[in-house]
Amino acid sequence: MSYGVGAALQEAVYAALQADVVLNTLVGNDIFDQLPTGKVPALFVSLGPETVLDRSDKDGCGAEHRVLVSVIGDASGFAKVKAAAAAVSDVLVDADLMLNRGRLVYLRFDRAVAKRDTRKNLRRVDLRFVARVEDNQS
Repeated sequence: MSYGVGAALQEAVYAALQADVVLNTLVGNDIFDQLPTGKVPALFVSLGPETVLDRSDKDGCGAEHRVLVSVIGDASGFAKVKAAAAAVSDVLVDADLMLNRGRLVYLRFDRAVAKRDTRKNLRRVDLRFVARVEDNQS
């Protein structure tokens, strides 16, 4: 197994989300690889935790990354949060991302969970994507 492609995959996902015109219209530059500190934007995207499984075979090292991307907003309803979540999905599903290490075999949508935090008056959609990568440096 190799976790060597982990950083390259995160960088490529982040860059793809930052570059998307539709998502940028919805959330601006409020796309983070960690939860923001200080004043939190009204609507933002955050790259979250990931789980990585070995997918090496006789041909080389590989891994399956289960990546969480969250869309969080303080709106009274889910409409804006779900619109941004749909834009995230549109960017990432079957994306042909160029990695600075390794190769992306596929990137697909796995599941989403929409939830409400009534204590903080937040709406949140957690999207999970599965990326299969090969590492050419192992």
